[in-house]
Formats: sequence, structure tokens, C-alpha cells
Amino acid sequence: MISKKFLKGLIAILIVSEMNIMKIMQINVVYKKGSTGKIVYDVHNQLVNKGVKSVVCYGRGRRLNEEYIHKISLEIIMKMQSLRSKMTGFAFSGCFLSTSALIKLIKTEKPTIVHLHNLNGYYVNIYRLLNFLKKNSIPTVLSLHAEFMYTGGCGNSLECSKWRTGCGNCPQKGLGLPSSKIYDQSATQWRLMKNSFEGFDDIIITTVSDWLTSRAKQAPILSGKKIITVENGLDTTVFKPQDFSEIALKHSIMNEKIILHVTPDFTNPFKGGNHVIAIANRLLDENIKVIIVGFNGDQTNLPTNVIPVKHTQDQLELAKYYSMADITILTSKTETFSMVCAESLSCGTPVVGYKAGGPESIALLEFSEFVEQGNVDKLEDTVRKWLCLEKEKNYY
Repeated sequence: MISKKFLKGLIAILIVSEMNIMKIMQINVVYKKGSTGKIVYDVHNQLVNKGVKSVVCYGRGRRLNEEYIHKISLEIIMKMQSLRSKMTGFAFSGCFLSTSALIKLIKTEKPTIVHLHNLNGYYVNIYRLLNFLKKNSIPTVLSLHAEFMYTGGCGNSLECSKWRTGCGNCPQKGLGLPSSKIYDQSATQWRLMKNSFEGFDDIIITTVSDWLTSRAKQAPILSGKKIITVENGLDTTVFKPQDFSEIALKHSIMNEKIILHVTPDFTNPFKGGNHVIAIANRLLDENIKVIIVGFNGDQTNLPTNVIPVKHTQDQLELAKYYSMADITILTSKTETFSMVCAESLSCGTPVVGYKAGGPESIALLEFSEFVEQGNVDKLEDTVRKWLCLEKEKNYY
């Protein structure tokens, strides 16, 4: 009933390794929210349902009063770490108190397996954590949801290939990670990450797409490590064609064609929100609405055919937006997987967008089309073509 390729892949790894599964500890930047937070939440519950002891440690978000769920860092400390990163150029060090708390928790819980997800977000010293796990020979699974663990710094390397040779003179300095506009520590961070993985034999690397696996295997930082693809899963009891009549009434949708864009951060230049606005402007005089779920920008100058919607933590509501849309549009520069793509297709809605790596490697070809990155003209043509195709909608 629930598609959990990620969980099945993890269990398969443990079986292949002939480990006596007693307790698994997952570590991630968030829990229950965001794409990785939802994955950690789902895996935790499935493990518990299978009789496996499961512990979750996370860094950001509100503190939850749930058994075996531990928030290891204070928000004020993470803000200070973020400022430190901007000043020094080191994004993955520091975090003395939260890392000490995490290591103490690992020693107390004595997990059979430590499952690492996203370690960015200024809540843990990545190098110290990896070296602790390595030194103590703790079996570890590292799931790559982004690129920074094998680039040593940037989460989206884009056209840059310096991570294959050691970095330095980073073209993204000040744009994301590394976050400092003053100091370029990319070469040093690369060496620190490589040193942390060297000699770490009790680790298996999983990635969420074949595209990401192929890149990770080219990275000197992960040289000699076992790297396999374990695609993300999703709850198909939620992400399926849903009754969206309430959502349509809320936004006064009658017979308009609907383009949907779902994003965690509309203002992030890597997510390409400006291209969504460009498409909306080109379709102003037509019977089309563009709904942006996750809009966090300035609404004053939006095209009149754009409907901005703030983030929703209600997965059923999100499935209703997918179900109502005629197409979902993706405009990111890179995506390692794209839960948006998977969720949209699961709800019966085609996906159109730029080639970004992960999406086109996991999409169903007969229900999706991807064009050259950044080519708005081709994107517009493709959007128009797919909007002309009739999608069966269920107004319950």
C-alpha cells in the first residue's frame, strides 16, 4: 500500500551486510517537514512497525515531545553558526555543543546502524561526526540527497567540476555554500571532507537517483566507497488523484487551465522562480492560472494570473493541488531527485521543466518532458503543448 523503495533499500543493505539489526539511529537537519524530513519520518515509522528500534536526531525546527525523537541544537546557536560561516567561509565545522550532545547520544543509545541524511544546516560538525563514527567502527549508511558531501562544499555544483580535483577559486563564493563573500575556503573544506572519509570502511553510500550515483562515483572524496542508488519513496495512499473541489472553490477556479509550481524556497535563485514568473507573463491573456505553492517572495508585482500559496505541511492538501493542476512545472538548475516530480506523477499530473539531472532520470517519459536548461522559449512551447492535452480531472 505504501511505496517505500528507500526503506526497502536500507533493509536490503543491512541484510546483505549480514548485520544483526537491533537499533537504527537516523540523523537529519529536519524531521517531519521538508522532503528529507518527511523521508526520515516515514522510515522511522516503518522501522518501528517492523519491530526495529528506531531513534531520530535532528537539528532544525521546533522541539517535539516524542519518544526516541531528539532535537540536538538550539535555533539561536544555529543562527550564530550561520554567521560564523559567513565570516570565516567554513560551513561544516564549529557546532561544538550540538555535536558533543549528538556524540553523547550515540554513545548512550549504542545504535547498530547510524543512518546519515542531510548534515548541513549549521547543527553539527560534519568532520568531527564522521571521524567519531570512523574511529569507533560504527556501521554507517550515508544517504546523499544533495551534492555537498562529495563536493566538500556546494550543494549544487552546476557546471563546475572542480570537486573532481580539489576545488579552490570557487565560482559560487558567497552564493550559497560556501557562504562567505570574503574568504574562499573551498579547497580546505574539500580536504577536510576527504580526510574524514579516508579509512572509513564501515560505511555504505546511497543516492536518490542514478544521476547522482554517477556523479558521486566520480568524486575523489568518496573514492573506494560502495555507492548504490536507492530512490526515494512516497505514500501513495496520499499522493494519488484526490478530490480538489474545496481547493478549486478556495481559489475561485472554474474552467481555467492550471500550471502548478511547488518549491521549498521560491526566492532561491537555484530554484528558478523567475522563470515561472516569465512563463506566467507570457500567458497573461489566456485562460490559465499559475499556482505557486511555497511562495515566500514579494506579492506586490506578481502577474495577475499567479496565485501565491504559502508552504503547506498538509500532505493531503498538497496532493489536492497536484490533482487540480493540468501540469506541474520544474525550473530548478539542478535536482538530485525531485520529490515534486514523483508526487505530481503519482497524482496523475504530467511534469514539464528544465533538464536538471535527477527529475528526468526518475520521471515517466510518456507523462513528462524536459528541455534545455534556462531556455524559456522552449519551456513556453512545451508548456503550451502539454496544456493542449486533455487531462481527466475528478471533481467529486
